[in-house]
Amino acid sequence: MRNQNRFGTRNLEASIRNPQSAIRNRTLPIGIFDSGVGGLTVYRALHERLPSEHFVYLGDTARVPYGTKSLSTVERYAIENARFLEAHGIKLLVVACNTASALALPAIRNAVSVPVVGVIEPGARAAVELSAGKKIGVIATEATVQSAAYTHAISKINPDISVTEQACPLFVPLAEEGWAESDVARAVAEQYLNELKKKDIGALVLGCTHYPILRDLISEAIGREVPLIDSGEAAAREVQSVLESRQFGSSERASELRERQLCDDLDHFYVTDAAERFAKVAERFLGTSPSVLEAVEVWGHDELKTY
Repeated sequence: MRNQNRFGTRNLEASIRNPQSAIRNRTLPIGIFDSGVGGLTVYRALHERLPSEHFVYLGDTARVPYGTKSLSTVERYAIENARFLEAHGIKLLVVACNTASALALPAIRNAVSVPVVGVIEPGARAAVELSAGKKIGVIATEATVQSAAYTHAISKINPDISVTEQACPLFVPLAEEGWAESDVARAVAEQYLNELKKKDIGALVLGCTHYPILRDLISEAIGREVPLIDSGEAAAREVQSVLESRQFGSSERASELRERQLCDDLDHFYVTDAAERFAKVAERFLGTSPSVLEAVEVWGHDELKTY
């Protein structure tokens, strides 16, 4: 379905390097995929930081949520999504889904020939930088918390920092249904964050792409003095660094740029199901809906070994 206006050093380079990468076309868009709509917050962060770039977004809305799936299934879905975007011509891939970043990043990098940036490592680095050596809190989905991906990433940077992860599954439906400023959401946030608040943390990572929609409410519940780390914004900064280090950014000069808007017709959005709902939630998250929105199928042959 095509729809017209209806409906974000060495360690850095090591974290995104893909030995197969040989793409050199600056004009190609940046690809983004997520299990659904949450990755739109990452798209917004990238769009704001890199206004001269174009983006192609895939929301795998037919198979959401990924958090309840096995490792092999998440890898298969992620590889199919990555290959779909690569086939449409991209110069870099952003894995906006925290679950896919936690479980499938190595498999994705082996499957495609473009640089790949996840959201967990950038978020971990930003948290360590802002925490001043104090404890770090992470809030995320059940699957991301169970993977301990943020704890592992933070420990690699600074093993002396203590990390506490807390699952907050109700934040996702609250964000999608537009309840971010409701008394119900406030009560849920206070319940989820009560124990973390007692730990005197130096930073709190928003380890799910939906959570920035609830940023004000989360800040109120944890304490305004605690820095909130948006992993999407951290990933956008990393993408900018990768493009600059490889001299791979858009070659358009400022004088050649037209004024960009979120979801304008220079960016292409794909979903695997429920396009109308995606457009409605996009409007809640971004204040506008995609100008170009198309329903597609991405699944193919499962080449992964099953155990």
